Formats: sequence, structure tokens, C-alpha cells
Amino acid sequence: MMSHSTEARRGPEPPDISERGGMNAGQPQRTHTRLLMQLLAFGGCADSRPLAEALTRAGVAGVLYEDMNDPRGVALLTFSESPAVFLDSVRPLLNQAPFASLVQKPEYTMVGRTYSLGYEPDLLDVLLQRPRRTVLNRDWPWAVWYPLRRSGRFAQLPADEQRVILAEHGAIGMSFGAADLAHDIRLACHGLDKDDNDFVIGLIGKDLYPLSAIVQAMRKTQQTSLYLERLGPFLVARAVWQSPL
Repeated sequence: MMSHSTEARRGPEPPDISERGGMNAGQPQRTHTRLLMQLLAFGGCADSRPLAEALTRAGVAGVLYEDMNDPRGVALLTFSESPAVFLDSVRPLLNQAPFASLVQKPEYTMVGRTYSLGYEPDLLDVLLQRPRRTVLNRDWPWAVWYPLRRSGRFAQLPADEQRVILAEHGAIGMSFGAADLAHDIRLACHGLDKDDNDFVIGLIGKDLYPLSAIVQAMRKTQQTSLYLERLGPFLVARAVWQSPL
């Protein structure tokens, strides 16, 4: 017979999967809201204007790109706080004319979610609004999108060492952003894509050369030179249509 003094066995504590920011007005910031972004690429498009017109009629939030390295290539970036939008709104649109005749290039499919680093002064702006402002800025039409996967060795490093390595990487990105040369989109895609990548990166700017220059500068960092298992493929493109901000 169980003693009354015996405590009932407790189950495992539920994980905290919220995004956290820095203190704001003396209060910690937490949210479960994130922005999901999906990039789909297609071939066989000789004229992108009918695609742009269809997107305008459908009221889709996103960007239509022309692929610089494929004379008949286009890519569509869409985003939402709800993953259901990609199935309930974007999917039907892509199965109708004029998109239905295009040939999808699955090797360029990228999908991810915004995430926090833990010290953002305005958490919701970083997660929801800044990515939208970046990709929908008509003064920044050029884009380089690519996925990456870190090696398992990085995950085994002590947290302090990881922070130093990431800070080196981040300092380059901030310097390019402060000079209005390149602005980044960082998405986590753990378990969301078929190639098991860790992140999707979008580099956005008014000119193409600085986007190539920041990739070149990043090659010298410890993260890229020592701890990346896979990088790319790279989609280099220019926006031909952007939804209203």
C-alpha cells in the first residue's frame, strides 16, 4: 500500500519553444509568433509580366524574382505567420495559369522561420516586420538566397565559443548593413526542407556586387571556413514585382 507521504511521480517538464528578446520597459519579451518564408523557383518563363499580374489579383504577400543565371527562370518568395497560407492560398495559385505551365526547380526550394537571438530590444519587429520591410523595399531589388548546414562539430563547442564565432560572422553583416550595402534575412529551417539544412539566408540590396562581396568576406570567418558542412545552391535574382508593404 502506497504511503501518503510518497509524492506522485512527476512527468517531464514541457519544453519552452518561445522566442525570447531583451528587456523592454523592464519586462522580458517572449512570443510564439514567427514569420515563415518560402522560396520556390521555376523554369520555362519567357515573360514574367503575366505572373506579376496574377499575383496582384490574388493579393499574395511576396516577391517575384527573375533569375539572373537562367534566362527563363523565376522565383516566388511568399511569407506568412501561418504555414496554412502556403497550402491554402499559394498552392492553388501555382496550380493555375499562368504558373501551372512552369517547371519547378526543387533544388532551389527554401523554407524557414524567423528566430531571435535573445537580446533584441523589439522582438516582434525583428521577427515579423523587419523581414517584410527588407524584402519589400523597392530600393533593394537584388537578392542572393541560399541554404546552409553547419557541421555537427559546431554543436559540440562550448556555448561561449559558439558566441565568439557567431559574433565574428555577425559583425561583418552589421557593417554591410550600416553602409546600406547588404541587408540579411536569417531563417531557421531545421526539419522543414528535404535536404535537412539548418538555415536559409537572404542577402538583399540595391546593387548586386556588395552581395557577392559579403559572401566573399564571410568565407574568412571561422563559421564558414571551419564549421559549415554544406552551402548553397545560390539563387541570384532581381525583383520584378513586390506586394505592398
